[in-house]
Amino acid sequence: MPEQLVNYQCPNCGGPLKWDAGLQKLHCDYCGSSFTEEETEAYYRKKEEAAAEAGAQAYAEEAGEWSDSAPDGMRAYHCPSCGAELIADENTAVTTCPYCNNPTVISAQFKVKQPKYVLPFQVTKEQAETRLQEFYQKKPFLPHAFSNRNHIQEVKGVYVPFWLYSGTLAADCTYHCTRTRQYSQGDYMVTETDHFKAVRRGDVSFQRVPADASSKMPDTYMDALEPFDYRKLENFSSAYMPGYLADSYDIDSRESQKRTDERMIHSTLALLNSTVAGYVSVIPERQDVYRKEGTAEYVFLPVWLLSTQFEGKNYLFAVNGQSGKTVGDLPADTGKFIRTIVTLTLISFAIIALILYFLIAIGGTI
Repeated sequence: MPEQLVNYQCPNCGGPLKWDAGLQKLHCDYCGSSFTEEETEAYYRKKEEAAAEAGAQAYAEEAGEWSDSAPDGMRAYHCPSCGAELIADENTAVTTCPYCNNPTVISAQFKVKQPKYVLPFQVTKEQAETRLQEFYQKKPFLPHAFSNRNHIQEVKGVYVPFWLYSGTLAADCTYHCTRTRQYSQGDYMVTETDHFKAVRRGDVSFQRVPADASSKMPDTYMDALEPFDYRKLENFSSAYMPGYLADSYDIDSRESQKRTDERMIHSTLALLNSTVAGYVSVIPERQDVYRKEGTAEYVFLPVWLLSTQFEGKNYLFAVNGQSGKTVGDLPADTGKFIRTIVTLTLISFAIIALILYFLIAIGGTI
């Protein structure tokens, strides 16, 4: 047996295994199964190998290739400030970086991977600006000077690189569940508790779970811009590029898959957990989830990036180029916030005082 402390679980039911001196085997009190040391270690060795293989498995990438020379009408640019690698058609003016607003963007060698699909822009520049103004109106503590002036300095339509992951996860879970009932017996109240083992196994398929492939784009922004309607994806063509920029990915599919795997595993466990109902308590004892297969599609998704400056600080906003959904950080008027809290507090005290007055007036007691 290994020298380090190991909590072995029964291969049959997931219950804890304990060494039985009489049997000279590892024994499960839940299902009554017994295993030799060799059988137990062989089981765990096989399980660890399968987990390692599943963890190392990368999604099969689906993307095209471009050579070192740019396709006709396409140009590449580099931002020396934040490192962004941008792509644009030759007629699109690229003077500032859409991410950091750096005004020095230089030409660069064209060497990028062509996406398999592109989701064309459906929201115009004017509509994106309108959505931002509507976004302002929903923020009560926004400084008055910020909301009443047009602070937008740059508006850029950018095709942001994404990996879309599709795959099937296999899950095998065991739960310890209880039901209780109470009844009176003479002078006593009796509580009976029944114990159950619930098992859930199954495959769960996922289609096109997104993860942005640009380190320059905040993940929180891109996650908040979801969902996109992937039914409207088109085969990539440079015909969709005029007037817009595109960012070249710098996070490969293997690195991005960590985020999407976590999302898929969480959803799979939540789905299986929701089916274990009708019990007083449900305690997961074993939850094994692994990916059986998967593909990663490289795509361009449309995002409007709007940058503005207020009181010496830069603010970046993002608008979903398909739905118009808007996200971003806004300045807060601390004075307005404090005044609102003080006003609400005074109103609350006034209401309480009024209630107390009426209670005393009608002879009530406190």
